[in-house]
Amino acid sequence: MLTVGFIGAGTVGTALAVSLSRRGCPVVAVSSRRLTSARKLAGLVANCHFCRTAQEVADVAELVFITTPDDVISHIASEVEWHKGQNVIHCSGAQSVDILESAGRLGANVASFHPLQTFASIDEAINNLPGSTFALEAEEPLLSRLKELCSSLNGKWVELKPGDKVLYHVAAVLVSNYLVTLIKLALDLWRSFGVPPKEATECLLPLLKGTLNNIGDVGLPRCLTGPIARGDLSTISKHVSALEAWNSSLLTIYKDLGFETIPIALARGGIDEGKARELGAILNSHCQPPPVIASRRRGNLGRA
Repeated sequence: MLTVGFIGAGTVGTALAVSLSRRGCPVVAVSSRRLTSARKLAGLVANCHFCRTAQEVADVAELVFITTPDDVISHIASEVEWHKGQNVIHCSGAQSVDILESAGRLGANVASFHPLQTFASIDEAINNLPGSTFALEAEEPLLSRLKELCSSLNGKWVELKPGDKVLYHVAAVLVSNYLVTLIKLALDLWRSFGVPPKEATECLLPLLKGTLNNIGDVGLPRCLTGPIARGDLSTISKHVSALEAWNSSLLTIYKDLGFETIPIALARGGIDEGKARELGAILNSHCQPPPVIASRRRGNLGRA
């Protein structure tokens, strides 16, 4: 089995190093901009040594993960003297494998290995990582080795082509980061009728978990519930009126999400084209969406 090293000892690097080590991968070296971070990670992994430089990691590991912030990956890769046949992998969600071009020119095999997971803290990251999906950009034989690492973590993988990475990462941001934003907006609404955020979160979590369960159990579009799925015109109209009086910015978000939800409701079979047009008319009332969006929506919904 190839020896593994990490350049970068943040949350992602620590979670990967600890998880791989627990599954028998020999994680032998780690470096970090802050030596204390490298020492800490090395202390969590059996037979792992902390290094003062990235070059020291590259000198002893056959498979090197660069788990630094995205903006410095290319710089770090260009500073190290890689040897032919060595394996160099970055873990950025948005950057493609081409930022490791300098390592490739020296004969190293280069790849991108992104865990599709949220990393709020080290402990949570270590717990959440097994079973995750990993986005891979690589060529053989490194691709097969990375798939083996995914399997060792009980994970799945998706192979990305050049140019896929940014939209892949946008999807991750929508599902994870912007879900947090939506919950924050919901908490603001609960605050308006006197419920503090902590209590509101506890109340909303069962709904959120139930929604996630439905997505996993029955999938799209059948998992969609609520007033648009039912074609409940009066409820949507009340929502629009209430938000118009309370927060125009949130009303815009609500309407945009509503327009995107109508086609899902149509696909689910809960509404017909006529009801879709009526829903669209309510959402389109008072403030118009941007012209490009309006044009696209007229095509989808048949609105004049």
